[in-house]
Amino acid sequence: MNLPRFLLPVVALVAAASAHAEITWLTDLDQAKAVAAKEKKAILVDFTGSDWCGWCIRLKKEVFDQKDFEVAAKDFVFVELDYPRGKKQDPAVKAKNDALAKQFNIQGFPTILLMNAKGQVFASTGYEEGGPTKYLKSLAKFLKDNTDAGVKKFADSAAAEAKQSELNEALDGVIGPFIEKKDVAGAEKALAKFIKDKGVTGEAATRMNFNARMGITMATKPGDHEAVIKLIDATLAADSKSDFAGELKGLRERVVKARDQQAGAKK
Repeated sequence: MNLPRFLLPVVALVAAASAHAEITWLTDLDQAKAVAAKEKKAILVDFTGSDWCGWCIRLKKEVFDQKDFEVAAKDFVFVELDYPRGKKQDPAVKAKNDALAKQFNIQGFPTILLMNAKGQVFASTGYEEGGPTKYLKSLAKFLKDNTDAGVKKFADSAAAEAKQSELNEALDGVIGPFIEKKDVAGAEKALAKFIKDKGVTGEAATRMNFNARMGITMATKPGDHEAVIKLIDATLAADSKSDFAGELKGLRERVVKARDQQAGAKK
């Protein structure tokens, strides 16, 4: 059938609108894996506390519910695994979600895991401000790691983080008593001995040193932005090129901003 010439732009608009179908959120990872294999897509899994987690609610409102984000459906199958505190949840669903949280070592909400169709994780993220445009750019970057090498890299990183977490827990028990007594010298000495005894080196040692000293600073000089900036600068002086250094530079900017805002409020 030949359409009147004046209707052609309308048809084009309708076709463009239908190209980005509304995102469907599945609640079963196994179902998502089957769909992803069939459609040759990756999987985005949102571990969320939908009725209590502020950052989860913001991520949904600012990114996932936005029309501009629907284009992501061409690359991903979407799964929402919910951990509510107020609303009722089917016991079987709760048990299955709890098992998945344990399997993937979920430590906080929201956690966004990006997986291949086999359910193997190749990237992880969370809330990111900037709306759908910025989030889509991040997802496009992460998709480059949807390879066997990317999966291995993520698994190795996750194993290293798990080991680091165990060490941090052990360290807390060692320096905690000194921090409670505000014995900075004792805490510093115990920290140095712990790192040496455990054979922690390189960037892992830098992270452990900084995190422990940050804990000491927060306990002994609460609210002291200058002390935190001084600690960051000392750490960057020793290590300015690692991934952790990049994180610290971002942290420094946020601390400086908080300091300046506090100073402005007092005027």
